[in-house]
Amino acid sequence: MQKKIVNVPNILAFIRLLLAPIMFMLLVNQDAPIFSEIHPSWLNYFAGFIFVIASVTDFFDGYIARTFNQITIVGQILDPLADKMLTLAGFLGLMGQNIASPWAIYLILTRELFITGLRVSAISEGIDISASIFGKIKTVVQMIAIGFLLMRWSGGELLLWIAVILTLYSGYEYVREFVKKVGD
Repeated sequence: MQKKIVNVPNILAFIRLLLAPIMFMLLVNQDAPIFSEIHPSWLNYFAGFIFVIASVTDFFDGYIARTFNQITIVGQILDPLADKMLTLAGFLGLMGQNIASPWAIYLILTRELFITGLRVSAISEGIDISASIFGKIKTVVQMIAIGFLLMRWSGGELLLWIAVILTLYSGYEYVREFVKKVGD
């Protein structure tokens, strides 16, 4: 593992950290005077565009880190944090607009916070808890659900609940792997 802190994957994760609050601002401040001349649907479209850009950085930071051996401890912490900030911004913004179920959002965010804490704790102990295939699928489904809900496409609510199921199951997998590795 390289000790270099500044590298392309870390920069991409940092960009995601910056884009998340911008997207959130567009979703929750649609009645702000600065946006008075812009129809709210355009603000959702722009938030969706920001979300797509941020989601693409998520794919590329992981790909570049693995392919070019640019994995860092900072990146192992920054990447999941940036992912959580992005999904938090999307889900809370959508919930604030009454587009997404508060219960679905509560379940997803509770799991995300718990597992993020678990992963950071594992990293600090030198334990690697890599994302399982369900964890990766969960992230993709969450991002697709946010996109569908932002665009108000049919099937968004169904995708959200599929994301809830995958989120809870992948959380169970993380806990199981952590307990197994701590016991080794």
